[in-house]
Amino acid sequence: MSNAQSTARQPRIVIIGAGMAGILTAIKLREAGYTDYVIYEKTDRVGGTWRENTYPGVACDVPAHGYTYSFEPNPDWSQTFAPGPEIHQYFEKVARKYGVTDEVRFNEEIPECIFRDGRWHLKTSKGREDVADVVIAATGVLHHPVVADIPGLDTFAGACFHTARWDHRVPLEGKRVGVIGTGSTAIQITSALVDKVAHFDLFQRTAQWVIQIENNFYTEQDKADFRTRPERLKEEITKITGFFDAFANAVIDSESAEMKEIEKSALDNLENNVRDPELREKLRPNYRAGCKRMIFSPDFYEAIQHPNASLVTEGITRIEPKGVRTADGVLHELDVLVMATGFRADAFIRPTTVLGRNGVNLDDVWEDHPVAYLSISIPQFPNFFMLNGPNGPVGNFSLIRIAESQVAYIMQLLEQIRAGKCREISVSAEASASFEVERGAAAKKSIWATGCKSWYLDKNGVPASWPWTPTRFFAEMQAPKLDAYELS
Repeated sequence: MSNAQSTARQPRIVIIGAGMAGILTAIKLREAGYTDYVIYEKTDRVGGTWRENTYPGVACDVPAHGYTYSFEPNPDWSQTFAPGPEIHQYFEKVARKYGVTDEVRFNEEIPECIFRDGRWHLKTSKGREDVADVVIAATGVLHHPVVADIPGLDTFAGACFHTARWDHRVPLEGKRVGVIGTGSTAIQITSALVDKVAHFDLFQRTAQWVIQIENNFYTEQDKADFRTRPERLKEEITKITGFFDAFANAVIDSESAEMKEIEKSALDNLENNVRDPELREKLRPNYRAGCKRMIFSPDFYEAIQHPNASLVTEGITRIEPKGVRTADGVLHELDVLVMATGFRADAFIRPTTVLGRNGVNLDDVWEDHPVAYLSISIPQFPNFFMLNGPNGPVGNFSLIRIAESQVAYIMQLLEQIRAGKCREISVSAEASASFEVERGAAAKKSIWATGCKSWYLDKNGVPASWPWTPTRFFAEMQAPKLDAYELS
């Protein structure tokens, strides 16, 4: 009897990561009748990015009702764009409700994951060894902080930390605070802190396009309606989904009328809300709106015009014990220095060592740039599936909506194993290469390829995101094309 004809069995499944996608995966595995699975989590709590990022002003830039599991709506979101602690509480509550927390082995990182003798052999940071038929990497996208290599950084005499490692023991009121970086995180911190500190310096290397949004608070009546009138909540979700689908359709075609409308909105926000012409020009990007990840903020331009705030655009020469020295010779004296310098967007499961068939190393496969078929499967890495992996629509859809569809897709692959139709399944090299050629060509037509530097680009300058419509993505996720896979 061949492997493909073997009897149905209960595969052993390891999930890596207990963030949004890991919690979701565990819930869906149990729902589908899988019983032999475990989650390894490198820290002491569930929640992923919402556990790690606790900086002032942290919030999701997707409206809360659109950043919610479809099977677990939350009528009690406090506002349109929920703050980070509220989102973290939501994931903790869902994990408890569905019994996921009891299935997590906390404080166990996975430094090694090796495919040998038809199964995955894992070692944890606690020395535990585990053997699994299937590994699902729910390790997230932005979780390895990048600290800029600035001369003298270690000489700063005050408190200094990355936004993802915020030190809440450090008092901020009455202090001189400097933030290096102008991504979404830095913009949120600016709005949260500018009127609470003695002085606030925002060090800008690259100006950002900002779309003004309304962050409305839901009334108790709104929440009551969401609880008792499902159609009202569905209307809210449909409205949010429609907005982001329209945005996703716009950014994949840099010349589309929809993209031009988005650019106009960003330009109008700058022109209409920054009074000082000199500051306005400092805040004016020299690239097209959408080329970098768009910033959504209700009040950034108002915040940066606060009397306590300074936008510093001169390049940083070095860090000194008393502050930041810029290229014009000025020393910007600070008590607290915050690095809002982003994350390694190309890390994914790394630094875990992942070895596939015949010892092929994932680092070698990804030496040029990370790739995965439909952001899920990699040739020569059987029964190894990724959620929100390389080349997915991380920049233009709600991550929960993406993850739910990817989990449903992976479940269909798992069923091939459970039903005894195969023991091993992974995308073929031919299907993966063909997909990547098509994806790369389409990506060059997107707004991300119009001439700026961003974390969307791989080292060859090609956008690394999903370059097609939401409709195509969710259609692909409906059912795997098994002829693209090798089953054995």
